[in-house]
Amino acid sequence: MMEPSPYFSGIGASSFYQPYSSSFSGGSSSMYNFPVVRLRGLPFNCDDLDVYKFFAGLDIVDCLLVNKNGRFSGEAFVVFPSPMQSEFALQRDRQNMGRRYVEVFRCKKQDYYNAIAAEVNYGGSFDNEYRQISPPARPKGSFEKDQMEYTEVLKLRGLPYSATQADIVDFFAEFELTEDKVHIACRPDGKATGEAYAEFPSAEAAKKAMCKDKMTIGSRYVELFPSTPDEARRAKSRFRN
Repeated sequence: MMEPSPYFSGIGASSFYQPYSSSFSGGSSSMYNFPVVRLRGLPFNCDDLDVYKFFAGLDIVDCLLVNKNGRFSGEAFVVFPSPMQSEFALQRDRQNMGRRYVEVFRCKKQDYYNAIAAEVNYGGSFDNEYRQISPPARPKGSFEKDQMEYTEVLKLRGLPYSATQADIVDFFAEFELTEDKVHIACRPDGKATGEAYAEFPSAEAAKKAMCKDKMTIGSRYVELFPSTPDEARRAKSRFRN
């Protein structure tokens, strides 16, 4: 049953739950069978929780807000667990988030991978010129993460939704990390977002822990990013029930 959302109005259940489109089967449209949609026109002060609310009633696997030149671009990629859910998500095209209507449209899996690679490799400067990157490899060249400024906090993304604080401590077993220094981000309904923040004893320890970037917890590879205590506190407040 669809949950009510302040960002989604004007489409009744009967019009939203339409039969799954056959456009995902065969032909040239098969390039779109990965369950991801692209959003454009998002408010510049929105965050991932706003996107979760916009798609209330659907399950989100990943939400990637796109930055260009260090600033949020108003675009995002949202991945769902199945093509059917991404098809439902398309029904919310041109619905409002705040005072702005948001475009929701199909995109290719490669576009999503390119955006991740830009976030990882280029510090958040996605552009269509970054092609054929799938999925992102360890960054090379002058934009490597080890050249970024570090604090004692790392952000983790891509965690299994079942991951616990103990799992993350085990992931960083060779480093001094305790469960009370791990915060797993959750939506207001209690479901995990796949992100977490880990606070190490020092910035140097956090930088060394980056050697675990792209290693796996369960069957999922986990991305690590330098973060800050302020970002971790904001995330904890934002996702608190």
